[in-house]
Amino acid sequence: MPNWFKTVLKTLLVLIILFIVAFISLAIYVSSNKASILASVTRELNKNLDGSLVIGSMEPTLLSGLPGISLRLNNVELKDKRWNEHKHTLLQAKDIRITVNSLALFRGAVEINKIDIADASAYLYTDSTGYTNTTVFRKKAKKPATEALSSESSTEIKKMMLKNVKLVVNNEKGNKLFQFLVTKLEGKVDYPSEGWKARLDLDVMVNSLAFNTRRGSFIKDQRLTGPFDVSFDEEKSIIRVAPNKLKIGVNDFVIGATFNTSKDPTAFAINIRANQISWRNAAALLAPNIKQRLDQFNLKNPIDVKCDIVGNMGPGGDPNISVIADVQNNVLRTPGGVVDSCSFRGMYTNNFFSGRGLSDENSAIKLYNFKGSYEKIPFTIDTAFINNFKAPVATGVVRSRFDIAKLNAIVGEELLEFNSGQADLNLTYSADLVDLMLRKPYFTGYVNIKNADVNYKPRNLRFKNTGISLKFTGPDLFISDLRLQSGKSVLLMEGSIRNFLNLYYTAPEKIVLNWNVKSPQLHLGEFLGFLNARPNVTQVKSRGKGTFGRDLNNVFNKSKVNLNLAVDKIYYKKFLATDATAQLYVSEQGIQIKNTRVKHANGSINVTGNLYQTGDATRFAIDAIVANANVKSLFYGFDNFGLQSITYKNISGNLFSKVKLNGRISNRGVLMPNSLSGLIAFNLKNGALLNFQPLINVGKFAFPLRDLNNITFSDLGGALDVRGEKINIRPMKISSSVLNLDVAGIYAMNKGTNITMDVPLRNPKKDLGSSREEQLENRMSGIVLHLVAVDGEDGKIKIKLNRNRKKDK
Repeated sequence: MPNWFKTVLKTLLVLIILFIVAFISLAIYVSSNKASILASVTRELNKNLDGSLVIGSMEPTLLSGLPGISLRLNNVELKDKRWNEHKHTLLQAKDIRITVNSLALFRGAVEINKIDIADASAYLYTDSTGYTNTTVFRKKAKKPATEALSSESSTEIKKMMLKNVKLVVNNEKGNKLFQFLVTKLEGKVDYPSEGWKARLDLDVMVNSLAFNTRRGSFIKDQRLTGPFDVSFDEEKSIIRVAPNKLKIGVNDFVIGATFNTSKDPTAFAINIRANQISWRNAAALLAPNIKQRLDQFNLKNPIDVKCDIVGNMGPGGDPNISVIADVQNNVLRTPGGVVDSCSFRGMYTNNFFSGRGLSDENSAIKLYNFKGSYEKIPFTIDTAFINNFKAPVATGVVRSRFDIAKLNAIVGEELLEFNSGQADLNLTYSADLVDLMLRKPYFTGYVNIKNADVNYKPRNLRFKNTGISLKFTGPDLFISDLRLQSGKSVLLMEGSIRNFLNLYYTAPEKIVLNWNVKSPQLHLGEFLGFLNARPNVTQVKSRGKGTFGRDLNNVFNKSKVNLNLAVDKIYYKKFLATDATAQLYVSEQGIQIKNTRVKHANGSINVTGNLYQTGDATRFAIDAIVANANVKSLFYGFDNFGLQSITYKNISGNLFSKVKLNGRISNRGVLMPNSLSGLIAFNLKNGALLNFQPLINVGKFAFPLRDLNNITFSDLGGALDVRGEKINIRPMKISSSVLNLDVAGIYAMNKGTNITMDVPLRNPKKDLGSSREEQLENRMSGIVLHLVAVDGEDGKIKIKLNRNRKKDK
C-alpha cells in the first residue's frame, strides 16, 4: 500500500472520529440544555407574535435532520390575547418538527431551515366587529436602516411540510367560511430581496369554500391536488398564485389567484379554467344557489368553462362571479324538452347591472348566438337573458322556419295532427319565470302558418289548405287571415284574446277568444264533431318531454269563445238557410246561443238558447220564433220534424210560431224524439192540407161530394205540448174550406196516438156570407160526427168513429 494512500486513510479516520465526537458533544449539549434551547426556540418563534405560544415539550431527533439538528415540539398551542372571549385557538399541533442549523446552536442562535406540522388544526377567526385572532401575527413597525442592520435577522423558514392539518377560516363579519383538511402540503420557500417565493405541492379536501355562508359553499367536499407557485411582493403586499394545472375531484383545472393584503379587508381574485368538463361536474363545484338552477339542465358532451371570482374577505355579501361556457354542437336537456344540435356562448354574472350589488336579484344568465333544433324544428335566438334569480325574468328574440308537420311531436297526436304546411315565426319576448314556466309573458312579433292540413282529433274535424297569422302585441294576441276549409265549407276568421299569454299558464279558464267569422258556405254535417262531448284528453302524449301539448290541451278544455258568425249559406242535409248571423258563447259548460237569425223557407227564424254536451248526445234548450216561413219548405228542410203521417207534401201556407223546446241531438245530428219537451204555439196563414190520406179515406163516406184533397185554412192557430214522442194537441177549432172540426188529443210519433175530432156534416160554404158571430154559432149545428184518430195495425193513422166518446167524457 503506498504511503500517500495510508496518509489519506488516517486523515479520513481522524475526521470521522472528530465528527462523531462533535455529534456526541452536540447530543450531550442538547440533552443538557433542553430547557434553554426550548426557551430559545420559543423566543425565536415569538419574535413576530402578539399572543401566547405554549410548547408542551421538546425532544431532539439528531439523525433525522443531518447535518442539522431536528427538534420535535409536542402539544403546541398558539392563542391570541382575546382567546378567553371567542375560544378559538389559532393553532393546536401535537407534533411540530423544526430543523435548525446545528452550528448556529453553538453560537447561541436558532436558524430554522424546515418546519413539519402533523396532526394539527388551525382556526382563523374574525368576529362580527372585524377583530381577528390572526392579530397574533401583527406587523412590527419598521426600524431605521442602521438599527435594522445591527439587529438580528428575521426568521426564515426554508421548507415546510403539513400532514393531516385542519384549517378553518371563519369570518363572521363577512359571512365567509373556509374549511380544509390538508392531507399533505409540502413546499420550498426562497427569499429574494423583497418578499418570498414558494413552490407547494398540495393534497387537500375542501369541506367548505363559502364566500357567503347564506349562499353555501363552492367546490364543497371536493379534493384539490396539484402544484402551486406562490409569491409575495412585500412592497405591494400582494400574494400571487401563478396559474397551474390542478385537479378538483376528477376534473383538471388551471387555477390562478391574487390576494392584496395591503387592502383592508384583503381583496382577492381567483381565476379558474377548465377544458372539456361535464355540465354536472361543473355545476357541482358552484354554490347551491347557482347549482340548483343549473341542475335543471344538462349537456350531453363536455364543455369549456371559465370562471372568475373577485371579492374581499370583509363583509358585503357575495364576490363578483363571472362564468363563461362555450357550447358547440351539443345536446341540451331542459325541463321543457331536448334541444339537439345546440351551440351557444353562455355567461353567468351576479353583477348584471353595475352598481346594484352582487346578489341573486342582480344575477343573470346570458345566451348569445343560440342555435338548436327542438323536436327537429330548427330555431335561433340572437340574444337571450334570464336575470334576477330572486324573481327571474327571461328576455330574448327567437326565430324559426319549419314544416308544420314537425309540430306533431310537440303538440301530441291525441290533440292536433298536422300533415302539411309551413310556419314562420319571429318573436321578441319578456316573461317572468316561476318553476321554469313563463308567467306574465310579454311577446311582440308574429307567427305565420300557410297551406296547412290539420286534424283536430278530439272532434275529428279535418281542415285543409289552412292559413293563419298570429300577432303578439304584449300580453294580447291578435289572429288574422285565418282560413279554414273542411270539405265544402270555408271559414274566414279574425279574432283576439286579451291577456292571453299570462292566462295561458296561470288561469286558462279565464281566457276568452273573441272571433269574427265569415263564410260563403257552411255545411253543418262537416262539423258534427262539435255535437260530441269533447274527450277529456288529460294526458297528451308526445315524443318530447315538454308541456306544450298538455298546456294547449288544457287551454282548449277550459277557455271560452265569443263567436260572431256571418254565413251566406248554411247547408244541412235538406236544410238551406241564407244570410245567417249568430252570436255564440262557448265554454266548458256548453254553447250559449244569442241573437241567432237565419232566412229560411222565404221567412226568418230567430233562435236563442243553450247546448249542453254530454257523452252520447247534445242536450238543447231553445226559444225560437218563426216568422212567415213557407211551411212546406220548413217541413222539407227539417225532415218533417220526425213526423211520419204528415209530411211536407201534405201541407202548405205561411207559418208563424213561437217554440220553447228542450231535447237532445245525437252525435250524428239526428233529433231524438223521446227526449223532447216543451211548447209550440203556431199560426198558419193561408194554409192547406193536401192529399192527407187518412182524412180522404173518411171523406169518401162522410163527405163524398167535397174535395178533401185540398183543404184550405185562412187562419189556423193552436198550441202543442211536447212530451217525448207524444204531442198533446190542446183543444182547437179548425175552420176550413171543406169542413169544420174541433180537435184535441195525443199525437204519438211511435205508438199511442189518440186524437178526438168532432166534425159537423154541415158544409161551411153555406155560411160564407154570414158574419163571424153567425159562423161560430152555426158551425156545430146539425149532425156531428165524433171521430178518433188512432194507430193502425200497419203503423199508419186510422180515423174511425169514436164509439167511446161518452165514456171518455
